[in-house]
Amino acid sequence: MDLEIFQTEVGLISNFNYFIADISSKVCSVVDPVIEVDRLLRELATRKWQVAALLVTHTHHDHVDGVEELARVTGVPVYVGAAEETSLRRAAPSAKLTPLAGGEQIAVGGLRVEAVPTPGHTVAGISYLVDGNVFTGDTLFVGFCGRSDFPGGDAGTLWRSLQRLAALPEETRVWPGHDYGKTPTSTIGWERTTNPYLLCKTEEEFIALRTGKNPPRPAKK
Repeated sequence: MDLEIFQTEVGLISNFNYFIADISSKVCSVVDPVIEVDRLLRELATRKWQVAALLVTHTHHDHVDGVEELARVTGVPVYVGAAEETSLRRAAPSAKLTPLAGGEQIAVGGLRVEAVPTPGHTVAGISYLVDGNVFTGDTLFVGFCGRSDFPGGDAGTLWRSLQRLAALPEETRVWPGHDYGKTPTSTIGWERTTNPYLLCKTEEEFIALRTGKNPPRPAKK
C-alpha cells in the first residue's frame, strides 16, 4: 500500500494534525491545519512531500486557524462542508475553497479520499475515508464523541453520523481530531464494543446520554 499517515499533536487542547500521503508520488493532503504551520512546513520539507489539498473536518477555530497561512504558502484547494464554507471564508479569506456535499472523491496522488458527511457536532462536518482509515474530526473520538451543544450542532444528527461511521468495516482505523482517549487512534470495531455513545441502541437513548447532566467524559490516560 502506498499510503502513509503522519500524525502530530499541536496546541494546548491536544489537537491532531495529519498528513495523508501517497508515498510513491510524494503527494499528500493536510487535515485540519490549526497552528504551528511553520512546524508542519518543516516536516513536509524533510519528507519532500508536496501538498495537493487541505481537508477541513469542520470550522471551529481550533481546527482551521492555520488554513489561511498554509493555503497561501501552498496555493492548493481547501475542501470543507458546503454549509460551513462561509464560516471558513472568514478564517481564510484568500483560500481557494471547494465546498463538499459528501460522496466526493478527492485525488491525492494515486489515492482517492472520500468525503463522508458527518454533521451533528457542526452543521456540515465531514469525515475523510481513505484505504481503511477514517479521519473523524470532532465527530468520533477514541472512547467517546463530540459535543452537540455548539451553534449548528444537533444531537439527533450526530447520532445518525455516528451510525454512518459505525457501519464502516470493523478494521477501519479511526484518526480523531484530538488526543483525548487512552490511545491516539482506535478502530471502528473497538469503538462499537467499548464507546458508550456507540453502545446506545436508539437515537433517543443517545440523545439522553449526550445531552444529559453528566454525559461520559474522555478517559484519563
